[in-house]
Amino acid sequence: MSSSAQGIPGLPDLTHPIELVQFGTQALKASLLLVFLIVALGVAIALISFSLRRSQPEQVIFIGEWAVRYSQLLRGLQHLTLVLVLLVPGFFLCSTLSNRYHYWEQARVAQVAESVAGEKLEQFAPQVRYSIREPYTYNTQVAGKIVKVNETREITRFLMLAGSQIQVKLDQSVDVPGRSSIYRANYTADYKVVNQLKDINNFFFEAPPPNGYTLLESYKIERDGTRLQPTNAGDYNFPFRLQPGEETTFRVTYQAQGGPRWVYSATGQLLSNFRLIAIANFAPADFASGIVPNEIKVDGRSTQFTWKFDDNVSVKNPFGVFTNTEPIRHTGVIPRLLLLAPAIFLWWILLLYLSLPMSFKNIAIAASIFFACLLTLTYLARAINPQLAWTLISIILLILTWGLGSSRSASLAAIVVTIAGAVLPIFGLLVPFSGLTLSLAGLLSAVWLAVRHWYGWYSLHPEDQRLQAQKNPKD
Repeated sequence: MSSSAQGIPGLPDLTHPIELVQFGTQALKASLLLVFLIVALGVAIALISFSLRRSQPEQVIFIGEWAVRYSQLLRGLQHLTLVLVLLVPGFFLCSTLSNRYHYWEQARVAQVAESVAGEKLEQFAPQVRYSIREPYTYNTQVAGKIVKVNETREITRFLMLAGSQIQVKLDQSVDVPGRSSIYRANYTADYKVVNQLKDINNFFFEAPPPNGYTLLESYKIERDGTRLQPTNAGDYNFPFRLQPGEETTFRVTYQAQGGPRWVYSATGQLLSNFRLIAIANFAPADFASGIVPNEIKVDGRSTQFTWKFDDNVSVKNPFGVFTNTEPIRHTGVIPRLLLLAPAIFLWWILLLYLSLPMSFKNIAIAASIFFACLLTLTYLARAINPQLAWTLISIILLILTWGLGSSRSASLAAIVVTIAGAVLPIFGLLVPFSGLTLSLAGLLSAVWLAVRHWYGWYSLHPEDQRLQAQKNPKD
């Protein structure tokens, strides 16, 4: 995992021991406070009963009503405590999984960025340089008088290339320690030079090697088939003579190794009769710098890019080829889903309570199945599409949810509640149209509750109704 990968700031992670100890301390304090409140309420009822011991009728009515309410409160607190006991660890589980998935996504992005990192191989167009002496005039002061002086100075000028025929073959390999791509470039270029000047015949052919290479071999420059030798080590200026009206040809060849990008820069020159063929023997490859090639040929894993200009053309950006990595889309979807999962769990449990007779055991089993499905989704989404992963998991969830009902009617009710309260909301957070999907899930939940309780279109089996009555005796 890349050291640059960072978790979501401020989000608890139970894989960190310090945060685990803090969570345990806070949970213990909250539990003691809840127990204290319940005991205090019971003591208060007892004190009121003791104070009203002489008023028997009033005491019986008051104590009876409060005893019933206290009993209902204790029964409700049991379910509330169970839900909280399930919800709090579930939240920390989801936050931990969210952090882990965020780490993994950042590591993927860093790995892709590292695979195409490195300095680019940049080849500059050669220049034909010559010097002329040009007269110029300046004023100076001699013996207190202003004197005009006429002299000559040497000025460097450049001759435009009459033609450029370039071909480069690019192969890609992988640097195993750094997992980054490496280009191996086989470069061949023929440059045509025509002396269009009348009184100049001494020139310099300047052809520097590419920038950004890590290895350069077989770099040579030939004129009309004769190899030129540099006069100084590391100096790539080659003098030559060319009479007015004559033409000559220079060939530049080399093999270089460098970063995962190759570009050809015209250095502001006006190009004439220019053709560049770049053959990338790997996939996926694409052209760089926004200059669209005149022709693109794809043959298997090889792609040929051709830029051709018969007349003169001025090019500001360099031509080039780079490795087109696949974009990493939809990052942050699973972490966002995991952070909202406890709220979805609460909504699902509320729908279950409003639709079915739920026991402690059923609630605990349902919560375990729900968070187990989220855990499976977190790691399965790394291998396959998240929508497909949740579709497969939701089928298992619905099959297991069938067991919540003791009859076919109750089981169908559990299926409807699970679809509206768990399957659709989670699926809605995985697709681009989240708002529409969540709205449909909310509408389905509201329609189901209305049909179930207001209109009586769907009634449970009498056995389930009896269980519901036992659970809520006042109803």
